[in-house]
Amino acid sequence: MFRNFLILVACIIFASGCLFAQEEDTVKMKMITAKITPQGMEIIHAMEDSLLLTIDSVYNAFIPDSRSAYCERFARQLVKALKISNSYSYPFDRLEKKIYIIYPDDRSFRIFNWYTSLTEPTRRYYGAIQMPDEKLKLYPLVDYTEELGRNASDSALTDGKWYGAQYYRIITHTVGGNNVYTLFGFNSGSPISNKKVMDPLIFTDKGPVFGAQVFDVRSENNPAQMVYRFVLEYKKGVSVSLNWDNDLRSVYFDKLVSQINDPNRKYTFVPSGSYDGFRWEDEMWKYKKDLIPVQILDDGQAPNGDKPFNSK
Repeated sequence: MFRNFLILVACIIFASGCLFAQEEDTVKMKMITAKITPQGMEIIHAMEDSLLLTIDSVYNAFIPDSRSAYCERFARQLVKALKISNSYSYPFDRLEKKIYIIYPDDRSFRIFNWYTSLTEPTRRYYGAIQMPDEKLKLYPLVDYTEELGRNASDSALTDGKWYGAQYYRIITHTVGGNNVYTLFGFNSGSPISNKKVMDPLIFTDKGPVFGAQVFDVRSENNPAQMVYRFVLEYKKGVSVSLNWDNDLRSVYFDKLVSQINDPNRKYTFVPSGSYDGFRWEDEMWKYKKDLIPVQILDDGQAPNGDKPFNSK
């Protein structure tokens, strides 16, 4: 039933008449510098007020079953606001405090994403990608995490399917002349585990594609493995890092171990105290074991104060 609702939300966005017609040739995207007219600014500002009221109900409605209806209303309101000419230049500063709105460095698109919780502690994620055109060009996203299951790393997703998450960083690289945007996100949809994810996004003439074989995770345990997205699954209630470090010029993440020595039960994984990572080399993310080495001290020995990073 809830899956049907997700499809309904996507249909609402498509049926709004705001989506683009697919172009036969891929055109390099460029920034739209035109601003909203004063009249349009006044209208969209008022619409943002309504969005703020609705998103509070999406998150906090007293009756959990009613949150899906508020989520549908929020999707309709957002599309209506974005249909205002040059809405891409409107920052939604107040709404950004309630949902996630994130841009890559080149500002060539932005992603709106939010979630709803019908039961605790599970969540379902929603999103849409807006392109910087005068008339609204929007890609709706439908959370496909549950359907992927244990095969989350093994496939690319098209047609609006998406590994649902709250995005907190985007890193851009070029592969074969095309931009690859690596999205960093957090997913707490499961009742027994959380996940951190790195998910590549590529735009084609048929729309966005999530997932690409740009992760070389070969290691002692995986001698020759390439994956489409990198997912860290771990025990609910523990803190796990997955982020970019400017000094290292690398991504670092907690090396995880099972509390019960069972690598098949990801919900038992917790940080080990050391960090592995990825570094962008040869147009891919290459796995780096022990990126940040653990400093082992003798009893009574104080840390030497050096930054414990391995920059090699």
